[in-house]
Amino acid sequence: MYQFDIKLLVYLLLVVASGYCMANDGASIQLNDDVLGLIVFKSELKDHSSFLESWSEDDNSPCSWRFIQCNPVSGRVSHVSLDGLGLSGKIGRGLQILQHLKVLSLAHNNFSGNISPELGLINGLERLNLSHNSLSGLIPSRFMNYTSIKFLDLSQNWLSGPLPDDLFGECLSLRYLSLAGNNLVGQISSTLSRCSSLNTLNLSTNHFSGEPDFASRIWTFKRLRTLDLSSNAFSGSIPEGVLILHNLKELQLKGNKFSGPLPKDIGFCPHLIRLDLSNNLFSGELPESFRMLNSLSFINVSNNMLTGEFPQWIGNLSSLEFVDFSNNGLTGSLPSLMGNLKSLNYLSLSNNKLTGFIPNSLVECTKLSVINLRGNGFNGSIPEGLFDLGLEVVDFSENGLMGSMPRGSSKLFESLRILALSRCLQSWDTFRTLTELDLRNNDLYGSIPEDICESASLGILQLDGNSLAGPIPEEIGNCSSLYLLTLSHNNLSGSIPKSISKLKKLKILKLEFNELSGEIPQELGKLENLLAVNVSYNRLIGRLPVAGVFPSLDQTALEGNLGLCSPLLKGPCKLNVPKPLVLDPNAYANQIDGHRPRSESSNPKSSRRMFLSVSAIVAISAAVIIAFGVVVISLLNVSARRKLAFVDTALESMCSSSSRSGNITANKLILFDTRSSPDWIINNPEALLKKAGEIGEGVFGTVYKFPLGAEGRMVAIKKLVTSNIIQHPEDFEREVRVLGKARHPNLISLEGYYWTPQLQLLVSDYAPNGSLQVKLHERLPSTPPLSWTNRFRVILGTAKGLAHLHHFRPPIIHYNIKPSNILLDENFNPKISDFGLARLLTKLDKHVMSNRFQSAVGYVAPELTCQSLRVNEKCDVYGFGVLILEVVTGRRPVEYGEDNVVILSDHVRVMLEQGNALECVDSGMGDYPEDEVLPVLKLALVCTSQVPSSRPSNG
Repeated sequence: MYQFDIKLLVYLLLVVASGYCMANDGASIQLNDDVLGLIVFKSELKDHSSFLESWSEDDNSPCSWRFIQCNPVSGRVSHVSLDGLGLSGKIGRGLQILQHLKVLSLAHNNFSGNISPELGLINGLERLNLSHNSLSGLIPSRFMNYTSIKFLDLSQNWLSGPLPDDLFGECLSLRYLSLAGNNLVGQISSTLSRCSSLNTLNLSTNHFSGEPDFASRIWTFKRLRTLDLSSNAFSGSIPEGVLILHNLKELQLKGNKFSGPLPKDIGFCPHLIRLDLSNNLFSGELPESFRMLNSLSFINVSNNMLTGEFPQWIGNLSSLEFVDFSNNGLTGSLPSLMGNLKSLNYLSLSNNKLTGFIPNSLVECTKLSVINLRGNGFNGSIPEGLFDLGLEVVDFSENGLMGSMPRGSSKLFESLRILALSRCLQSWDTFRTLTELDLRNNDLYGSIPEDICESASLGILQLDGNSLAGPIPEEIGNCSSLYLLTLSHNNLSGSIPKSISKLKKLKILKLEFNELSGEIPQELGKLENLLAVNVSYNRLIGRLPVAGVFPSLDQTALEGNLGLCSPLLKGPCKLNVPKPLVLDPNAYANQIDGHRPRSESSNPKSSRRMFLSVSAIVAISAAVIIAFGVVVISLLNVSARRKLAFVDTALESMCSSSSRSGNITANKLILFDTRSSPDWIINNPEALLKKAGEIGEGVFGTVYKFPLGAEGRMVAIKKLVTSNIIQHPEDFEREVRVLGKARHPNLISLEGYYWTPQLQLLVSDYAPNGSLQVKLHERLPSTPPLSWTNRFRVILGTAKGLAHLHHFRPPIIHYNIKPSNILLDENFNPKISDFGLARLLTKLDKHVMSNRFQSAVGYVAPELTCQSLRVNEKCDVYGFGVLILEVVTGRRPVEYGEDNVVILSDHVRVMLEQGNALECVDSGMGDYPEDEVLPVLKLALVCTSQVPSSRPSNG
């Protein structure tokens, strides 16, 4: 009747035992309270590295244990500090026995489950740190004993729901509060205003909303030094009165929906060091009071709607190290006093309306590492000496700069990683230590330097849209790290170097609109990572490489080369083979026979007759040989087709011998791995569907789950839409069996089918974790977002599943790749569903097909709307690219606002071009490796190219 948790039972027994001992042995045994409490706490943990091995129940006191401190007077445990030990499990109740505990710190572990309400009510507890764990659920009401607590950190967990109204109570002693990095929602609790002694308040990276009553809740905190409300959904304007926060050092409000002008009195916070107001809706001019922030080292007001003149007083803030005013509407010019910023390391003013010269005084900013002036109206030349500063990132693209690019010193060669000068310069220079070189759309001329690949780390080389001439140097093969090479729209000539085949990491090669000639080296087909190639509009001839990406290239990647051999191209096919040798039988005799009559040897008509005769013989012979070859090949093809038809018929007969004899088996469930079917299918299939649990409905039908057979294995059963679409049941069975052979770990396996003229069912695997659509967009607040590890597992597995479909014979094109068709098993491995149904249900009416595409807004490749284009697997690649973007950003492919429509692929592409791609990443998934996420985003943009030939092939 009663069920007990065995660990809780042990705990109760220990508590009873300890109470008995205290009653009979006095204070000497009381020391065991701490031992008992810690042992019970330890018993509920998983200590993978045995850090707590020294904790033994046989000890009389825990004061000698690792990570434990005791009060030297009372001998009772005062500090438990277990940060970063890799512990997991629940935070058990044993800690509640430690009634003399002052500090409890369990940060940077993997504790899970809910927070016990009693944990924070330990008498005298001053410091509680549970940050960076996997705790979930609601924050308990009246959680803290606020008469003593000074420090509370619950950040970076999976806590959800709103803050309890009575959470804070009388919290006069509270100095530090951080709830950052959770899934908390709603408005800030009104009781927070009672915490008037706060000096740090961090509520960032949650889902708080509304218009905070700053005047009564936050701006009255006179002792506040750090205020971080970033990455929430707060809105409204900030009232005047900031001057009350005289001690404020950090103010971070980025990533909200704050609007209106910036508070004019922020400048009256003399100790302010960090100010981040980026990614909001602030408007108007920068307040003049900012000039008084003499201690300011970090200022970021990017991605707002600020206007007015660029502040000429900026040079007076000599402590500045980071300045970002990008993506606003600031006008005017940069002041000459910029050189006063001796500590400046990062300067981004991109995408404003700034004009004038780049001040020469910038060369005095000796610590400058990143400078981004993209998308303004700067003119003149780049200041001499600027490239002597050891810059790492330089972006002067889309300005009106003129003149030569100053030659940098060896210090520049040692430091520069990214150089972007698109549409701004009229000169050429080389750099040796770059990872990215972008000189597109300038007026560069001359040849590509042979030493351009002296940088062993160069990954991106983009020289498109210039006036470069001459050959592509063979030394290009020395760029061993190159994965993006684009040289299009130049005047390059000569052949494509074979050395490109050495670039094993190369993914994209664009050489279109040049004057390249000769054959494409067959060796390029060995580049396994090559995803996209465009060689259109050159003078290339001959056969394409037979391997790699080349056999699947579309017409747009090859057109404009009248000599290339491809069935996609019109015009003659020129092979680079020796021309046939035509001999004049009199030519040799004329040279050695000096006695031949002049009239015979010099008669042009006689020579012409002999020449035409030999040419005619050669032509006729060649025509006969070709005709004979065509006939032989045709006969062989007919024979081969007959053999293949025979083999297919034999295999089909073998596969279906257990279930059909000339006609499809009706009124019976056919399972591919058994010869019999459950009787309840034969008698009453509709009753099955009534008993089964409906789990979803799509364009192709309704899906149910049901335990199959005596073993109760769960399967998914799809009831196909409309019964009049199957005209030939034999065709239905044949197609179903073809789909049943498509087996792969990342595909939902088709297990069987049921057919009658009125009802058709498909039986397939059941995925217990539901669809990716639910995990991304429809999850409950209590469910944590997908981690980067699981998201990457989804992306990789989906790619493998698609590749298997595209290499299947005959190839299977899905046409409908989207999160609702990606199902997840118990380990979050993706399984593609609904593949092949478009081919199976060939008689779908226009209404159903229209609904299918309406349900996949944003995923449908643009060529699917144009019937004149050849549709192939690249339609799936487009949908896969959109799915990648959705997985990484957590956003839908198309989002509708009140005044605009945001296309996700366009948004990410713009952010990537601005160097802000990582701002698109879903902040809810926690920590992630930037060096993995950024290439995945770039791959997604390649997959979503509007031109099919620019997308990768074969999934």
